Amino acid sequence: MLGKTAGGLFWMFRYLERSENTARLIEAGFRIALTRPDGSNDEWDSILRTTAASADYAARHDGLEAARVVDFVLRDTANPSSVMSCIAAARQNARLVRTALTREVWEAVNDTYMVMKARLARPVTMRDLPQVLAMIRQQSGLVRGALHGSMLRNDVFDFARIGTYLERADNTARILDVKYYVLLPSLAQIGSSLDNVQWETILRSVSGQRAYRWLTQGRSTAVGIADFVIFDGRLPRSLKYSVGKLVSNLGFLERDYGARHPCHDLAEALNVKLSTGTIAQVFDDGLHEFITDFIADIGRLGGQIETDYRFLG
Repeated sequence: MLGKTAGGLFWMFRYLERSENTARLIEAGFRIALTRPDGSNDEWDSILRTTAASADYAARHDGLEAARVVDFVLRDTANPSSVMSCIAAARQNARLVRTALTREVWEAVNDTYMVMKARLARPVTMRDLPQVLAMIRQQSGLVRGALHGSMLRNDVFDFARIGTYLERADNTARILDVKYYVLLPSLAQIGSSLDNVQWETILRSVSGQRAYRWLTQGRSTAVGIADFVIFDGRLPRSLKYSVGKLVSNLGFLERDYGARHPCHDLAEALNVKLSTGTIAQVFDDGLHEFITDFIADIGRLGGQIETDYRFLG
């Protein structure tokens, strides 16, 4: 496969996953905001920080305001990380690799673009926000369903899944980091009902609330939730599951192409780290520090994949 085609598939599905995960990040901040008694704007600051949009927002707006932040992260095409910008970029990449896609996948991507362009043509009120965020997740799911239901399991599929899981791993880590940035009003409230509600919100944002309760019989703790989202390979949005899928799809490329690259070693090293690490070690060393290192590792892996498979060549 041409590197340019591989890169188009990789980035098409990265952008689609990013749009969904940005919606999940907004939902996490929105729900945490409802639990805070002091009415501060830390949640919205955390969303801008974790989407790397703080500088762009500050250049266009004075002061943090919930409605402005939501509009900037959802709709503003001047923000390259906004949901609408990501969906538009995914569609553009889909057009570039149209011949590698089935009709079902192309139509699902194009439909997602048209639906969201119409729905985000006007600012979204806070009352309608949950419905719009659910719609974004639903449209992303339609594209994934078309991919799984109609595409050959070949290198086209592998590059699509690598883009998906690389982005998912990065964004799940960023959703976890929202909890770090949204400081409790007092350290004394760590372990309190407020702290637990905020951790439950993080769990909900990765669609893991029901599964976690089923596994733990309703017992929720910060350590337990963090362990589930980071290390449990059964949760489709956990760091462990996402990295495991990266290793397997990169392995398929290694087998099919008959060549091993540095990206394979980076992915396997990260998988070993998640397979041998424990949540006790993470909390001892610092959750934020662990997440920061993980995001850096994922960034290096993404860059190495682009180099090894000559996306720009």
